Amino acid sequence: MTRYMDVHHGMQGITADELRQAHQADLAIEAEEGVHFERAWADPDAGIVYCLSEAPSADAVARIHERTGHKPDEIHAVPLSV
Repeated sequence: MTRYMDVHHGMQGITADELRQAHQADLAIEAEEGVHFERAWADPDAGIVYCLSEAPSADAVARIHERTGHKPDEIHAVPLSV
């Protein structure tokens, strides 16, 4: 499986609780697409949220996020890490 970093724009003012709830919504159904969301970060001032996952494809990541109501604006494969 490949790791993916997806990016959500337009989330100005997101709170820690809202980020946690969105992440939990993804976790609740992630197995249906063979995805595992590892972590999420947010910059409330810039309105950007980042999510790191392992998945069989970027489409699988997008489908989970879309079903939970927060479609990503970008999805990037990150095949290398140290």
